[in-house]
Amino acid sequence: MKNSAERPDIRLLEDEQVDDLQYRGLKIIQKKEGFRFGIDAVLLANFTVPSVKRNDSVVDLGTGSGIVAILIAGKSEAGVVKGLEIQPEIAEMASRSVRMNNLEDKVEIMQGDIRKAVEYYGPSSFDVVVTNPPYISKGAGLVNPLDSKAVARHELMCTLEDVIKVSSKLLKPGGLFAMVHRPHRLVDIVCYMRCYGIEPKYLRFVHPSPGKKANLLLIRGMRGGKPELKMMEPLYVYDQNGCYTQEINEIYAREVNVIE
Repeated sequence: MKNSAERPDIRLLEDEQVDDLQYRGLKIIQKKEGFRFGIDAVLLANFTVPSVKRNDSVVDLGTGSGIVAILIAGKSEAGVVKGLEIQPEIAEMASRSVRMNNLEDKVEIMQGDIRKAVEYYGPSSFDVVVTNPPYISKGAGLVNPLDSKAVARHELMCTLEDVIKVSSKLLKPGGLFAMVHRPHRLVDIVCYMRCYGIEPKYLRFVHPSPGKKANLLLIRGMRGGKPELKMMEPLYVYDQNGCYTQEINEIYAREVNVIE
């Protein structure tokens, strides 16, 4: 093991490294070869933050490295942000990231099963539930259930329905649900949300570039909300020249529009 240069008391494993989140000095510990956060996690946090009010209670289901929980804590005035992760070694790594960012008073990571989240936290406990769940439906392809990448990508430990059902129970009446997922699951997402009392309110598609079909969607809903879905403007990651768009640069707090 070795010390993190940012916090001498934070130890890194040999297969870990510290990455800069490019926002107010926030950093994250990640596996060098394991599952690493992508743009979907960053976009989800950015999509959620404007709806997080001062002193709100937030829970991130399937927090992984803790990226979404840490970004929401850093970018909002939430009172508390809890992260739930089923893989013990990943949850422990996320806890070290929280300490490295001196967010112990605001962010709490728990190791546990999403399907038991109501037992852990209690019903109607949160103003906001946010989640970046596995995208690949149960039974699609052969996977290694012991592989951390497989757990993050495939519905091995919970299904889309599990996540939405539990989210509804965790939310206070009028509470916000926010999720990033793949467009091909949109019908399932909307059906499950309505089935469990979360009314879809905002939907935004994310495209690699203009002219390319969407490969991500961002959706927000309200527990017990009235029916009315608002389609937001599409979000493009790259422009026609292969450079990051202005909006992506703003999300990442970049000062120039360059390809990395």
